[in-house]
Amino acid sequence: MSAAEGNPGRNPQRRPARNPRREMSRALSRVANATVAESLEHQGELPEQALYRIGVTGAPGAGKSTLISHLASRRVEHGARVAVVAIDPTSPISHGSILGDRIRMDAVSDDPNIFIRSIPSRRAHDGLADNTADLLWAMEGHGFDEVIVETVGVGQAEYSVRAIVDTVVLVLLPESGDAVQAMKAGLLELADIYVVNKADLPGAELMAGDIAATAAHQAAHQSNGGAEGWLPPVLLTSNRDADSFAALDEAIEAHRTWRQDRVDADVVRRARIRYQVHGLIGRRAEELLEAMPDADLDRSPKEIYQALLRQLTTAPDDGDG
Repeated sequence: MSAAEGNPGRNPQRRPARNPRREMSRALSRVANATVAESLEHQGELPEQALYRIGVTGAPGAGKSTLISHLASRRVEHGARVAVVAIDPTSPISHGSILGDRIRMDAVSDDPNIFIRSIPSRRAHDGLADNTADLLWAMEGHGFDEVIVETVGVGQAEYSVRAIVDTVVLVLLPESGDAVQAMKAGLLELADIYVVNKADLPGAELMAGDIAATAAHQAAHQSNGGAEGWLPPVLLTSNRDADSFAALDEAIEAHRTWRQDRVDADVVRRARIRYQVHGLIGRRAEELLEAMPDADLDRSPKEIYQALLRQLTTAPDDGDG
């Protein structure tokens, strides 16, 4: 009997390659740095999605990275192999990114069952990165069971993450105005799970109660007396209480189970394809604008728009003129 047969693991059909971490790292580097032309050139048939996708969003400073560190540890304890993609903001001035999430997740970065990669947002303005959709597809087949995506955290633009993940976790801070701003932006319609982090701060329980009441009202309104909907739980977590993250782990599993027989896979697939194509077109337009000579930018916006449309109908590798 082979070693694989003697120890089949959680997903024997997707046993990791000889060095899945290195192979995934190389694949992600290639995809993250690809131009639109390169993305299209290397894009074959999209693999069947096997990785469960968890999106973690919230304002900068909400403690998303620390929360993910605790969550990943919990998931690994249950036998999962977890990949983390952390989107770091790119400066519009220097065009650089700190890419510091691996440092903030130092406690779990050496776990062989956890892979962490920081990716710069570059041109993206939706809390994700230029090639996020391609990155997630590229992660399939490397022996991991699920991927956690940490967004930049920029407000209303966070709606984009809804299209590409299976479970959305919204992280909020007590006494920061986050809840009010989230309500104004409509973000409380976005999440599957709400987390009031740093719950040892004053006002955490009151904030959780307000969010729970709002979430219950929205869930009742959306169900309209039909099939039982998902009522997003509101959880309190604190880095000072590692056990507080157990409820988040359980809530994700509960949502995963709930959606299995209630989510149309074709609808999900089409939404993700739509997001990916939209991203390709936007990135290509950005590439063309950046390459446009100053003299061409002296024309009217209508003329520039028409010129861009003509160029967009030409394959990227056929020339930019």
